[in-house]
Amino acid sequence: MSTSVCIAMTGASGVQYGLRLLQVLLAAKVETSVLISKAAHVVIATETPYKLAAQPQKLQQQLLAYFTPDADLYAPYLTVYGREDWFAPVASGSGAPESLVICPCSGGTLSAIATGASNNLIERAADVALKERRQLILVPREAPYHQVHLEHMLKLTQMGALILPASPGFYHQPQCIEDLIDFIVARILDHLGLQQDLMPKWGA
Repeated sequence: MSTSVCIAMTGASGVQYGLRLLQVLLAAKVETSVLISKAAHVVIATETPYKLAAQPQKLQQQLLAYFTPDADLYAPYLTVYGREDWFAPVASGSGAPESLVICPCSGGTLSAIATGASNNLIERAADVALKERRQLILVPREAPYHQVHLEHMLKLTQMGALILPASPGFYHQPQCIEDLIDFIVARILDHLGLQQDLMPKWGA
């Protein structure tokens, strides 16, 4: 079971998955760190009603206000790091969280991780997760995939990462968009080893 999780959001459509995952982790009082790329800020402003600050401390306050019922109570469980904060624990194997979830994961981020680039803190955190054999879950949201996307996914799978595409199922008969979002978030939580009641187990 993961007791510390880092959520990174990059510039792909589907930031709702990452934001919902953050909400659920905080509700469960899981130690959570957050990294949001510059492109993800643009996507969040486009796809959601949230206008998030770039400055980490202010962003942390906003996320607590938006996604928890009591900012003061849940503040100890959330830390937000800037894109170039190379002293953040996620940048080092000695301080990295047990699990890193990049949700959503853009094609550019997928490529950078597969080729060992560490041009920003998200890419470095993924590099650390791989080299330290920590859990790395990538949630791409792209359609269709071209050859390079698929080659990078195969390469990362062979390196130990888990590719979990944002491809919700329909056998639970979703009634709204939130049900589709929760389908993917529930699968992520399952792989993190965390108890979830968003989606019943198959056959339950």
